[in-house]
Amino acid sequence: MDDRLYWLGWQYLMPGAGKRLWSLVERFGSPRAAWEAGIKELSAVPGLGEDRANGLAERRSKLNPQEEAEKLDSMGISYVCHSDPDYPENLSAIYDPPPVLFYKGRLQAADTLSVAIVGARKPSPYGLVVAEKLAKDLTALGLTIISGMARGIDSAAHRGALASCGRTIAVLGCGPDVVYPRENKELMDGIMNNGAVVSEFPPGTQPEAWRFPVRNRIISGLSQATLVVEAAERSGALITADFALEQGRDVMAVPGNVVNPLSRGPHRLIKQGARLIEGAGDVLDELGMEKLFPAQASGADRKMKMSYEEETLYGLLSLDPVSLDELIIRAGLLPQKVMAALMYLEIKGLTRQLPGKFYIRTGRDLF
Repeated sequence: MDDRLYWLGWQYLMPGAGKRLWSLVERFGSPRAAWEAGIKELSAVPGLGEDRANGLAERRSKLNPQEEAEKLDSMGISYVCHSDPDYPENLSAIYDPPPVLFYKGRLQAADTLSVAIVGARKPSPYGLVVAEKLAKDLTALGLTIISGMARGIDSAAHRGALASCGRTIAVLGCGPDVVYPRENKELMDGIMNNGAVVSEFPPGTQPEAWRFPVRNRIISGLSQATLVVEAAERSGALITADFALEQGRDVMAVPGNVVNPLSRGPHRLIKQGARLIEGAGDVLDELGMEKLFPAQASGADRKMKMSYEEETLYGLLSLDPVSLDELIIRAGLLPQKVMAALMYLEIKGLTRQLPGKFYIRTGRDLF
């Protein structure tokens, strides 16, 4: 077997243990030498000990890396080793990159130009709209959006990227063949078609709480910068931001409503020096790219034609949800005209209906 297969074998045996795996291989000089080491030699490795070495040796004896590589191929799952020329450049530069990444879809050199967008799993309508809009604008400029495919902000970021037919990469805290959360099956398919889903965990690995903080270092590691949209003071999004700082990457945050608890995370980051982001132009400026896209960064979109009723209702909407009854009263229009105008605004992508017949603005002039 070549070294790639030995690396693959070790990734199956020690997924999510990047630092320990690197130390193990460095001690023996190569993944093959480590694979061929006896129990006594493994026991002498710091952090293993006799019991762990016995367990590791037993699992190793039952694993055939060549067979696992063939199974991956039959499942349509690829893998890339740290020593491969196509291993993601940004990730390669961090302190403890995963020796092997499993992925479905395609990884490209252009993904080096990327931004992570992360945030709350139960965001406000404001947070969802902002995350989706930023991702859509940034991918339209050629950047790749990285996130974790979790509920809330992560999913909104992926959707925004796909809406502009841009590239997006999801980093999973489970195997690359496991859909989590389950309702994201269609989203996951879209991501694989326009980017990739990646994981350091082998196929079949189910999501467990400890795996998500571990995967967060990969989200920030794949990206040039991490952007936080709504997050509590103690959250996975802030863990990702901390990893970004440790990795020497930029951290950015979107401000929010001061009475919303989910604004505390981004506001704390801004107080600590994170760049305050109001639109895609701010992100480009932070990355030193604003001169590459001067026209696009300005956010000057053509005005969309609207009827009198549509303009009236659009002027009454914002990112704060407004009920249908209140819109009818404030607009002073017949209910059927209000309903028709709202339908056309939604078709044009300028409004969104929320549960309970509440409406928010999602138009181009938000940023």
